[in-house]
Amino acid sequence: MKIICIGRNYTDHIKELDNERPTEPVIFIKPDSAVLPKEQDFYIPEFSNDLHYEVEVLIKIKKVGKHIKAKFAHSYYDEIGLGIDFTARDVQTALKNKGLPWEKAKGFDGSAVIGNWLDKTKFKDLNNLEFSLSKNDKIVQKGNTKLMLWKIDELIAYVSTFFMLKKGDVLFTGTPSGVGKVEPNDYLAGELQGHQLFSVKIK
Repeated sequence: MKIICIGRNYTDHIKELDNERPTEPVIFIKPDSAVLPKEQDFYIPEFSNDLHYEVEVLIKIKKVGKHIKAKFAHSYYDEIGLGIDFTARDVQTALKNKGLPWEKAKGFDGSAVIGNWLDKTKFKDLNNLEFSLSKNDKIVQKGNTKLMLWKIDELIAYVSTFFMLKKGDVLFTGTPSGVGKVEPNDYLAGELQGHQLFSVKIK
């Protein structure tokens, strides 16, 4: 299993972090050890003083694929979900300033929250899904997949050009604006089209 993440896929988030708008999807990978076990609290790592939440729509790949055309990408997944790409923002900024990879900021243990999965047939249009993240019962991030620079099927096609997709792989499709710092005792919960798919306590 691998976790393939897309960066800078929402214009408002690009502006929020003062990043340059990409001309093609930005890809990075988290190891499988990044997955936070179900029902486990998230512990802020000692190496970061600025740990951020980033809620994202997730796709679970159901079969092997390589060089997938966008028009066929829909046949490579049946389930859609929601999760968090936890990011050590201070570590990431330092790495970016040196032109170095982001893995230490993005791929550390427990940095990937993967919520419950829903059958995609529950939804009429995967390119018009509302999702949100609440912190301590207050909504801090709201997004809609219609605002993605690259849609789900386009992302699958693009990613499969570089990486063979395998059954069980998870695609994080990018985060909207509203990312922010977490503190001990925070409580995060994510909803997709009115379905709460995860909750996590911060320690």
